[in-house]
Amino acid sequence: MTTITDIDLLEGLRKQSPKAQQQMLERYGRDIFTQVARLVPGVENAEEVYQDVFVKVFNHINMYDAEKSALKTWISRIAYNEAISFLRRKSPPVVYYEDRNGEAAKLSDAEVDETFGRPNAETVQLIRAALKHLPPDERALITMFYYEEMSLKEIAYVTESIPTTVASKLSRTRKKLYKIIKILQS
Repeated sequence: MTTITDIDLLEGLRKQSPKAQQQMLERYGRDIFTQVARLVPGVENAEEVYQDVFVKVFNHINMYDAEKSALKTWISRIAYNEAISFLRRKSPPVVYYEDRNGEAAKLSDAEVDETFGRPNAETVQLIRAALKHLPPDERALITMFYYEEMSLKEIAYVTESIPTTVASKLSRTRKKLYKIIKILQS
């Protein structure tokens, strides 16, 4: 069995080939579903968003520009936007943790790194629980950086930002997440 390249895949997608669409789903479907499922609660909701992502990908494949990003990163951007849009439309208002006293900003990066550097099973569970207390955009940032291991440049592309802004927001969000974990532990 020969593996087709992204170039061949794109050519087939631009011709609306069902075979190319199936190959696209086989190649990227699992990763994109995982990305969506980490942001959107409930399997049915995640499946709905996942389907919307690939409908959009197939309908707008001519807008993909290989000069700007890898194909998977472009699809991740669509998935991110669809997930955030879904959450804004469907989710009831949720009160998220807010650092009113600026306590998270006072934390050192070393303290935060100690928690996130070598996570054990308990820490991973706490992180998962704490993520629920972050707004969707911050949850997505943590998910892309830690779970999907995207670079700051890739995250910037997905979120339509710049790497330095992503780095700053990631630092603030990590401190906020650290604070939430400490609250959950107490």
